[in-house]
Amino acid sequence: MAKDNGKSGLSRILTLEIARVTEAAAVAAARMRGRGDEVAADQTAVDAMRRELNRLPVTGRVVIGEGERDEAPMLFIGEEVGTREGPKVDIAVDPLEGTTICAKSLPNALAVIAMAEDGTLLHAPDIYMDKIAIGPGYPDGLVDLDASATDNLNALAKAKGVPLAEITACILDRPRHGKLIEDVRATGAAIRLIGDGDIAGVIHTTEPDETGIDIYMGIGGAPEGVLAAAALRCIGGQMQARLYPMNDQHRERAVAVGVEDIDRKYVMEELASGDVIFSATGVTDGSMLDGVKFSPRAIETETVVMRAATQTVRWIRTEHRTPDKFD
Repeated sequence: MAKDNGKSGLSRILTLEIARVTEAAAVAAARMRGRGDEVAADQTAVDAMRRELNRLPVTGRVVIGEGERDEAPMLFIGEEVGTREGPKVDIAVDPLEGTTICAKSLPNALAVIAMAEDGTLLHAPDIYMDKIAIGPGYPDGLVDLDASATDNLNALAKAKGVPLAEITACILDRPRHGKLIEDVRATGAAIRLIGDGDIAGVIHTTEPDETGIDIYMGIGGAPEGVLAAAALRCIGGQMQARLYPMNDQHRERAVAVGVEDIDRKYVMEELASGDVIFSATGVTDGSMLDGVKFSPRAIETETVVMRAATQTVRWIRTEHRTPDKFD
């Protein structure tokens, strides 16, 4: 069993307590699966996550949330959560990663949270971010955000010792990725297009033999980028990212959260440093986690909890025999 290194302000007890937070959000969101209402699914997950966060023995501040205070009634950026009787922590949340996925009852919707020591998570604005990520076991700097797709894929295939035809890139299925998709296919590599859920897409690079995904590429949400980096800090891998503003409003949001150089290229350790605890609970069945299952006698959830300081990954399958506790 891994031991606490004694240097972190985060208690190991939080690695289990944080699971309760994503479990509650996942159960709430799962009740809205397939109903076609993205807003309602997201709001019920937010409400449940906030309720559980305020039971944690921490002095928490949301640095990645549901948006600015005026736009998000709960879990807004800057909101204080917890009992205020524990360590100061940064908190990044995505109560429902994949709102469209949940609304359509498609695979890989998750409830996600990351908690880190105070001041160690990038305060990313709610705009886009260009990202590239691979799993562990490769030389540092093997891929680079500023290199071409061809160069990155060739480097990865060479390091893995396989032909390009055996490399698969995960990319969000968006019109903005038309050129990227064309370039990747021109190399002979395969593509796994996803409709949503780029946190899971990044995490999937860490177990390519299980997921079939070797590399994540493309533009997704900046908040999701920080959460994905938090997960990689715990389980290993490489990631680079750069904020990708689409308009002046995006640039204003970046300035508002303290970004001084919007063109800066971040490495994983700059997105999430220090000790980090990451938790994700499946909302719908997926390649990483099973979704919530309801029965007359219990609610079943599956959660993965990771911690950077101890490099531990816990898979928790829980049978909640008092399902009314989620009401």
